[in-house]
Amino acid sequence: MRGTRNIHQALEAGARSYIIKGMPHDALVSALRRVQAGGRFLPPPITRALASRMPDSELSAREKEVLHLMVGGKSNREIANDLGITEATVKCHVSVILMRLNVSDRTQAVVTALQRGLVHL
Repeated sequence: MRGTRNIHQALEAGARSYIIKGMPHDALVSALRRVQAGGRFLPPPITRALASRMPDSELSAREKEVLHLMVGGKSNREIANDLGITEATVKCHVSVILMRLNVSDRTQAVVTALQRGLVHL
């Protein structure tokens, strides 16, 4: 998919959603509601394109910092305070980390990161 670099940059900058041109009306409304409630929305084609472009070895320096703090058991709020960023930005980083590691939650991300040697205790 063309443009994944721009999507990745938008997510790193704090975007919580990415909308595809021509997306069905119901999906658009659902995405808007999810983001308005504080969640994230990435359509499956975007998630697949980003995952195929960005293997786990390409975690950014900031994502590695966030991952290390996750391994230390810190909450999003604590990570935000430690790094001097907003909690929303931390949530974005966590979402990208989950996608890059191909896992569905923080616990799996920590276990996978430890197993792959991306972080150490």
